[in-house]
Amino acid sequence: MATHNGSHHADDTFGVAVLTALFPDHILLRIRDPDEIARADFAVDVGGEWDPARGRFDHHQRDFDGARTRLDAQGQPVRAEGYASAGLVWREFGPAYVRQVAERMGRQVDEAALVAIAQDVDSALVRYLDLVDNGEDTVAPGIFGLSELLSLLNTDWMEEQALTREAHAALQVERFREGMALVRRFLDAFLRRKIGQLLAADKVRAGRRLFDGRLLYLPEGGMPWTRVVVEEMPEVQLVLYPDAEPGRHQIRTVPQRPGSFHARLDLPAAWAGLRDEELAAVTGVADAAFCHRNLFIAVARSYEGALRLAAQALGHN
Repeated sequence: MATHNGSHHADDTFGVAVLTALFPDHILLRIRDPDEIARADFAVDVGGEWDPARGRFDHHQRDFDGARTRLDAQGQPVRAEGYASAGLVWREFGPAYVRQVAERMGRQVDEAALVAIAQDVDSALVRYLDLVDNGEDTVAPGIFGLSELLSLLNTDWMEEQALTREAHAALQVERFREGMALVRRFLDAFLRRKIGQLLAADKVRAGRRLFDGRLLYLPEGGMPWTRVVVEEMPEVQLVLYPDAEPGRHQIRTVPQRPGSFHARLDLPAAWAGLRDEELAAVTGVADAAFCHRNLFIAVARSYEGALRLAAQALGHN
């Protein structure tokens, strides 16, 4: 498996990380020798070819025109962001990588879901790596983009001064592998979350509705419920489920849209920032434990207590 030597970038780091995970019996070559590249089963970000059937994933050639498509206002496909090597690899191997993560979780995911999750990863992550590598956008301010964080692992001029050519090359390979490990750690965590959302969706849909359907009760805590509730349950304003601490239950407000800090219904303003006896005095719920000062979460030490808090918040006293 070949990629270029020297400083690494997010697109080659990501592309090689994906391929080495799927093809663990590999030898990594960071080279620019055309003959060595030609003999490799995969060439990422080097070699001057884009030919997935032959394992070629470069985007630097003069005639390269690979790009994503999106639908315009009339529903017609139009050219969108151009690919770099990260996107080229993910385009071919994204679903297979998602399947590998699902299998490590002991879960089965159908083909359509694999493709959909891989597309979510492209939309949320990979296309931004490509934008940066193609010089089309800085994407994130400061050092908060993955591209910039990975670039920080490159050797700097001060440490390079004390190294021989061979030692410098060896250190660059070491840093490249650190970057690949970082990519896989965050990519796998993102995929576990996406797969978890998929597997939890039916359980969320089956949750019990209370108080004229405005409260959703989930008997299992920790399930990702936000997207299903926001997109499919317009009447639900609060969600009740077990807390991580045994016996405790929490109620959460429902955002107006995924990622929004504005809720369909805030908890009562009089509860803001109160704990224990203070919250119990205001609510009359003896085991009330906590309400966030921004009014999006409240906790009681029992299901019954949390249910009473929810009833008050919904005006079902």
